[in-house]
Amino acid sequence: MAAERTEIAGLGEFGLIDRIKSSTTIQNLTSLKGIGDDAAVIDIGTENLLVSTDMLLEGIHFDLSYMPLQHLGYKAVAVNVSDIAAMNGKPEQIVIGLAISNRFSLEAVDMLYEGIQAACKNYKVDLVGGDTTSSASGLVISVTVIGRAAKDKTVLRSGAKANDIICVTGDLGAAYIGLQVLEREKEVFQTNPEMQPDLEKYEYLVGRQLKPEARMDVIHELIEKNIPLTSMIDISDGLASELLHLGKSSGLGIKIFEDKIPIDSLTYDTSVEFKIDPTTAALNGGEDYELLFTIKPSDFELLKNHPDIHFIGHTHNNPNQNVMISKIGTVVPIQAQGWKHF
Repeated sequence: MAAERTEIAGLGEFGLIDRIKSSTTIQNLTSLKGIGDDAAVIDIGTENLLVSTDMLLEGIHFDLSYMPLQHLGYKAVAVNVSDIAAMNGKPEQIVIGLAISNRFSLEAVDMLYEGIQAACKNYKVDLVGGDTTSSASGLVISVTVIGRAAKDKTVLRSGAKANDIICVTGDLGAAYIGLQVLEREKEVFQTNPEMQPDLEKYEYLVGRQLKPEARMDVIHELIEKNIPLTSMIDISDGLASELLHLGKSSGLGIKIFEDKIPIDSLTYDTSVEFKIDPTTAALNGGEDYELLFTIKPSDFELLKNHPDIHFIGHTHNNPNQNVMISKIGTVVPIQAQGWKHF
């Protein structure tokens, strides 16, 4: 009798993570937070050590036909720094695992590391080691970032309370729409290599896809102003997905308002051009690397005039009710579509 086979796609990324987590036992008292947050939290005495890893695979996470190697190196660091930001921490070191095929020259590797070093300089992190190996095909980059946070300032996904205000930085959907622009220009080029890419008016959107920034600027500001956050996550898989993560981790329900979701005017107009609903792009696009966090209602006054923080809804006591109130007042269930890895 053949052994039973279950397809990973049936579980999806989050189901797979939950399955691995359910069979994992924490054995050391210093392991304060394991699988299930933006970074692991390790007790090192007076502070918490934060550790997170992300992989970028050619053909899955990036396409070198339009992704410059310098931008790829920068992005590989930035998306990891974003995980430390989401814990209210400060990154300090990275180590890099690189698998590379013989179709890449030494000069290509130099360009990749130019981007990595530029990000290290920007985020004040040190490249302290890693591993290199050959790849049968394509390029694989794995970055592990190490940071620190004060014990009483470390922010998890699980700390929200009912009626906390849900906040988001920046604007959403731009990276996803930027990807649509790049894919369209790639198709045009493949059809007619004489055609020059028309990217000038989409510069902001394309930049959000190719060279995202971790919002360490906001974290530094919140830490300096001593503003307490109750929960936080970075937006890598789309707003909807991250909202459900916060709600599930905190045992709460989510209520947001469509007209409060921050969408840049260029993102909006280009979404319409592509016949994509702008709100759908913001909810499910992903790769914006903005911060999603909650605050107590009593702390609203501290942030209400911040030009780059937007208040999009609140948490409540029913974990089975995660909804968005549309612009016309209808109740729409929040569903995580996001990026399907499998």
